[in-house]
Amino acid sequence: MTDLSAMKRNALRRMPRPLLPLVATLALSLGQAQPASAQGFRLLDAPQVSPRIPGARNLSTDLQLAGKPTTADYIVAIVNSEPITHTEVDKRVARIFDTAGRNTRLPPADELRRQVLDALINERIQMQAAKAMGMTVADADVDAAIANIAAQNNLSLGELQSRMKADGLDYERYRNSLREQILLERVREREVNGRIRITDDEIDRVRAEAAAAGRDVDLNLAHLLLLMPEGASSAEQQRLAQKAADLQARAAQGANFGDLVKQNSDDKSTRDNGGIFGMRPASKLPELFTDAVKDLKVGQVSRVLRSNAGFHILKLIERENSAAATYTQHRARHILLRTTPQQDAEAGKRKLADIRKQIVGGQASFAQLARQFSEDGSATKGGDLGWAAPGQFVPEFEQALVALQPGQVSEPIVSRFGVHLIQLIERREVQLTDAQQREAARAVLREKRFEQAYEEWAAELRAAAFVDMRDE
Repeated sequence: MTDLSAMKRNALRRMPRPLLPLVATLALSLGQAQPASAQGFRLLDAPQVSPRIPGARNLSTDLQLAGKPTTADYIVAIVNSEPITHTEVDKRVARIFDTAGRNTRLPPADELRRQVLDALINERIQMQAAKAMGMTVADADVDAAIANIAAQNNLSLGELQSRMKADGLDYERYRNSLREQILLERVREREVNGRIRITDDEIDRVRAEAAAAGRDVDLNLAHLLLLMPEGASSAEQQRLAQKAADLQARAAQGANFGDLVKQNSDDKSTRDNGGIFGMRPASKLPELFTDAVKDLKVGQVSRVLRSNAGFHILKLIERENSAAATYTQHRARHILLRTTPQQDAEAGKRKLADIRKQIVGGQASFAQLARQFSEDGSATKGGDLGWAAPGQFVPEFEQALVALQPGQVSEPIVSRFGVHLIQLIERREVQLTDAQQREAARAVLREKRFEQAYEEWAAELRAAAFVDMRDE
């Protein structure tokens, strides 16, 4: 049974979110795949990798094409005796086109196929290396990933399987695809992180340089991006520049920046959130951005910025000195009902809705009903989860928790662990310790070195592998 420790486990124990490394690139590199460690902070016992499952479209182009008959399939490469077929390349290319944004710049078709084949060869080599090391992925990990995917798409497990069946997808093929992704992520993290060495002297130097350069601040920016299409004509460039200038003027005059972002921004990763990045160390933001906002007051809007990606407009939401920063801790309690074939998420939500009525109506206390009904290890303590820093709970749980006021009880919330009812007991501000600041500096160094370490590891594996390229 997954208990409180499973809910709160993470790679940086009790590390507040403002100190976590910025591991995904910003809009300046939209659409570029990240190495495994650059996929963001997550709970280690519930992998968050998955084929794409948009709410109103087919579950996965890759899986949809898998198993379809083809009239001319053939081998395009042999990797240590394992073949890669023309259809496999076709599936990956189709998935790229299906998920690419309207302004995403893709290489010419022949070059794209070459890059895709090269990526498939590297994946096959790394998968073989993981298996040679004896690495495996337990069924429970795959189940946790699927439960998370269903919850993120507001589906029960049964609904997910029904949609897959309606789209002609095979459930076991889907599970195998997830298992491979999880295994690739794990072998990359294990092998690459093991190559990165960081000394105390290097940490001291990073902290000293940040202080001297005024980079020991955390910034929360909102971002509006107008992408410049590849090969845009001078007229198109002028049109976008004028549009950016008009939007900047409206924002500077007091127009709602979040609304402008939702209506105009091409940065899909932040558009639905009004363009807000969240609090991040200035040292992990593009220099173009930090230079543009260094003289701004909170609430002000930057001038229009130009980069290779297009035109940017920034709004400074928050600024704080990270050397003296605090972070918010929450103390909460919850009731957890796990999803099973006999009790899916919808049944759990109905049951917890009835329990919530009893609590809100004063018929019973939250702690009393947690001891009676909760299927989490915290049940004996009345559901009390203790004090927790940002990033320690799964996103669905934390989002609901942050929205509560002390004493309030949430509506039933679905996560990869099951269905929760949450009560916020209290919240407090806590000063960052020196140890936490040192860990933040270590994370910055590790992130800077990951890509090079990953490339070196991948190149060594490739050099040692037998790869026979076939003429298409």
